[in-house]
Amino acid sequence: MSNAADIRLWHTMTFRDADRMIAWLSVIGFVEHATYRDETDPGTVVHAEWLWPDGGGGLMFGSERPDGAVGNAGGSAAYLVMDDPDGVFDRAVAAGATVVREMVDQDYGGRGGSVEDPEGNHWSFGSYQPR
Repeated sequence: MSNAADIRLWHTMTFRDADRMIAWLSVIGFVEHATYRDETDPGTVVHAEWLWPDGGGGLMFGSERPDGAVGNAGGSAAYLVMDDPDGVFDRAVAAGATVVREMVDQDYGGRGGSVEDPEGNHWSFGSYQPR
């Protein structure tokens, strides 16, 4: 069995407007590792890998298209752990997210809140790290 510190999670998503979501992901703190575009249609992201800087993996995504491997545009959810969830939450909202649940101190520990991104995906930001 692996040490918990060695485990990395890569969430997969599909976006209707990948360039708009790339801008949004950048604002909340994701960092580009690789983005591969269709040679005949540069507006189409075939495969992208973006890192979550606080460790633990990242996000793989692509544009919605008939031959796409994942078809969950607007129907995904993710929880991101960070030291400053209030700051990330505020940046997400300023970049076009809709508040689903305001930031609050949680009974089980930590602080967290949730938003819906411009495409309808649910994102929770929090400082609680299950151990």
